[in-house]
Amino acid sequence: MWPNRRNNVTLEIMSDNPKVIMPTDEEDAAINRGIAADPDTYEVPAEDFKKLKPLGQRGRPRSESPKVLVSIRYDADIVESFRSTGDGWQMRMNNAPREWLKSHAIV
Repeated sequence: MWPNRRNNVTLEIMSDNPKVIMPTDEEDAAINRGIAADPDTYEVPAEDFKKLKPLGQRGRPRSESPKVLVSIRYDADIVESFRSTGDGWQMRMNNAPREWLKSHAIV
């Protein structure tokens, strides 16, 4: 049982994962005493808690033209030629067909 002090409600939290060992009531009480004694922590008042907003989307921003994942096999010498050019070789390999398409009509 995990007490929710903000609302004076006790929540029953169970885990279906057999590897998760939930604390006993005594252990839970000791954990809560430790939290209460920690000067670096505090409980957020209910009014302030209601004002909190989600952080928003995390990670890299979505691209307007996302890449498409495909599986393709190149000859080893082609890949090695691009790799030997150093950092950014994958981008250059991506741009090579684009350059080719500029001078060749696809029917």
